[in-house]
Amino acid sequence: MMNRALRNAPLAAALLLALSACTPSPPASTAAPGDAAPAAGPAAAADVPAVDDAEAARMAEQVREATRHAWQGYMQYARGHDDLKPISGQPRDWYPVPLLMSPVDALDTLLLLGLDKEANEARELIVGQLSFDQDIEVQNFEVTIRLLGGLLSAYQMTDDPRLLALADDLGTRLSPVFDSPTGLPYTHVNLRTGKTRGTISNPAETGTLLLEFGTLARLTGKQAYYDKAKRALVETYKRRSKIGLVGLNINVETGEWTNKDASIAGGIDSYYEYLLKCWKLFGDEDCRRMWEDSIGPLNQYLADDVRGGELWYGHADMDSGARTSTTYGALDAFMPGLLALGGDLERARRLQESNLKMWRLHGIEPESLDYAAMQVRSPGYALRPEIVESAYYLHHYTGDARYRGMGKEFFDDFVKYTRTEHGFSALKDVRSKEKDDSMESFLFAETFKYYYLLFAPATALDFDGVVFNTEAHPLRRTW
Repeated sequence: MMNRALRNAPLAAALLLALSACTPSPPASTAAPGDAAPAAGPAAAADVPAVDDAEAARMAEQVREATRHAWQGYMQYARGHDDLKPISGQPRDWYPVPLLMSPVDALDTLLLLGLDKEANEARELIVGQLSFDQDIEVQNFEVTIRLLGGLLSAYQMTDDPRLLALADDLGTRLSPVFDSPTGLPYTHVNLRTGKTRGTISNPAETGTLLLEFGTLARLTGKQAYYDKAKRALVETYKRRSKIGLVGLNINVETGEWTNKDASIAGGIDSYYEYLLKCWKLFGDEDCRRMWEDSIGPLNQYLADDVRGGELWYGHADMDSGARTSTTYGALDAFMPGLLALGGDLERARRLQESNLKMWRLHGIEPESLDYAAMQVRSPGYALRPEIVESAYYLHHYTGDARYRGMGKEFFDDFVKYTRTEHGFSALKDVRSKEKDDSMESFLFAETFKYYYLLFAPATALDFDGVVFNTEAHPLRRTW
């Protein structure tokens, strides 16, 4: 992309993203050869609020106002820091030096929502204050998906060369994580010295890097970024079990599994996401093959039909496929969206109905529950986006207003239980609705963005021209 002098991007360009990329279409089916057909769904779907186009427009405006409210709280009480603590009105930083998590995560959302004043504030904070020349040890995965992904997406939306320069500098400083005997990345790196540590990782952290490093490679011409991140993804895939599953923890120096619990939950989730999305963004046929090799075993061993038609995804032993637990939660709720992206709308629809049931158990979703007993296992609510992400994907692919109805219910409950004077607060317990003084940056990057896109007209974003990273930063193919 040609670099141009800094200026305010026109709103129309921000909304439409001026996307012209052609990405591969999803496969017609994600079922593995010999995979049993999905069981029939429940006889009657639960009622959801009616949302016509006029109501959707009102909801989109409510999302914009909520985003502005949270951003104003950040600017008043936590400006220049990573996050706002929305109850106490105090800043929170991840490391001894702030890395501007909230401004970087928020910038593309603010642009997309047409919040130009707020977007300009975020951009000026980033280009005026953010420096990665810091003697601090950071977690590669979180910094990659939030900061590297956010800078790349914001650069593509603004053409501001300073954002790409920051991304390139960060990519260089993170790259030592790949220098392990296996090519699987260490979990932490010092941004100044390049010293690494953290030998026990997981598929999400080893395999959720290629969208960001690959985009950086394409935009800078530095192929090493792509090659290192792809090797990490391939090396993770190569260590799947004989039945095609990956476990929870792996030693990056030996390549041996230290925890063989297979699931789609946190620690594994976005590994599967990136197998499909890296094919869509880069046209990489290796990624397509790895995705097609992986989705069948997921559906065979992890999918679980309960109560005569409900579909959930549980946990299993990666070697035997034997069920080990019936746990599912807020992070797992991304799966209907991924199934829809992969072309399996039948399973996607059924699983989203289970997401709705999980939400309605206590009027807002818990971090995890036992879906067999429908009992909460981890009661917190961290303002997560995945359930809304899946509603957005399903609405896009089906046009069914039912998913906007779900989104309205989710958003109304979200505001009711989490809004504070300064922003929106996580919950310690969805049963009591007791608040937790936390507002992580993914609220801006993901939750608000997916709510807005669900209710906004389809023209707000060229869905088929972008691929969202796991932090919901839209990346587009300009190469």
